[in-house]
Amino acid sequence: MIPRTPPRHFLDLSDQPASVLRQLLDDAVIRKRGARYSDRLRGRTLALLFEKPSTRTRVSFEVAMRQLGGDVIVLSGLELQRTRGESIADTARVLSRYVDAIMLRTADPAELFGLAAHASVPVINGLTAHSHPCQVLADVMTFEEARGPIAGQTIAWTGDGNNVAASWIEAAAQFGFTLRLATPPAYRPRSQVVDWARKRGAMIHMTDDPIEAVQGARAVVTDTFVSMSDDPATDKTHLLGPYQVNAALMAHAAPDAIFLHCLPAHRGEEVSADVIDGLQSLVFDEAENRLHLQKSLLAWVLG
Repeated sequence: MIPRTPPRHFLDLSDQPASVLRQLLDDAVIRKRGARYSDRLRGRTLALLFEKPSTRTRVSFEVAMRQLGGDVIVLSGLELQRTRGESIADTARVLSRYVDAIMLRTADPAELFGLAAHASVPVINGLTAHSHPCQVLADVMTFEEARGPIAGQTIAWTGDGNNVAASWIEAAAQFGFTLRLATPPAYRPRSQVVDWARKRGAMIHMTDDPIEAVQGARAVVTDTFVSMSDDPATDKTHLLGPYQVNAALMAHAAPDAIFLHCLPAHRGEEVSADVIDGLQSLVFDEAENRLHLQKSLLAWVLG
């Protein structure tokens, strides 16, 4: 029997060589400039599994696959036999007989890694409670479009040290920029991801002072106060309110600093309306870049 080539999974930014991540970004730029459509993935089918709601992840992956000539099946958690006790291992083995790649959006990272461990086709992380690698690659692409190479730059994060913050930490190690994170002590990023990045030479600075984090930064990034993996009844406002990105905070960043947010946004909570709707905000460029990055990623995992 001929040995089977292991599938190219895309689970976290920490799993890939920096050269592969750079290849994906460079390819996405080319696709955005004009190489948007092809039949490269004609005859291939992508399964999109959603255990959590989605706008940008669903639409960008579905449109990306179709623009590459492929087909898509979208399934919610309620449409899978997982709700009746079927194991993630059996789900992986069955879907691998039907489709050419699987994207999963789930709260539980163990679901993602279990799916990848038993699938014989590529598995892509569409978001877990621990990371959001596709989003942050698109964020890096957006920064570089606006301000040039991100290596050597200073990026500031303020707010909850959530899954998106974790992928920014991994990106700092992979792309060589300084990352300052301002979070309340109760909402620091996971120590494992910080330790991983620092061991690889990343300049990760933690503080509880958003002004200190933002001082001179070329980009200021935030996310919602309540993540999808949080209990909706959780009230973080009393702790996270001082970390809101507003005009007063942006005034401490570099004069040409940009504002990024993965969306959906809650104006008046984590960001003021004048910032997210102002000239420094590139949140809709950021959202569009999910599409171009997703095409590069699909072409790579199915390459």
